[in-house]
Amino acid sequence: MSEFWHVLSGEGRIWRRDGTGEETTVLRGGITIDIPVGTAFQYRCDGAEPLRFLCISMPPWPGDSEATHIEGPWTPTAPRA
Repeated sequence: MSEFWHVLSGEGRIWRRDGTGEETTVLRGGITIDIPVGTAFQYRCDGAEPLRFLCISMPPWPGDSEATHIEGPWTPTAPRA
């Protein structure tokens, strides 16, 4: 599945890895990124306010069974209260 994100507000980073390499991109309001099919990724909020983004997936998101946990640069944490 391919995804396109448009960041609405907040600050953070996204790490993406595919067959050609890996990169980390700064996320902030106005930034748009793509996540092609087969790309491993992790993202995080680095700011005091929540990271908010619009996500479009193609084809439509089939549900949680489509996602798998991967090793990446950050240790997952629980959402902030």
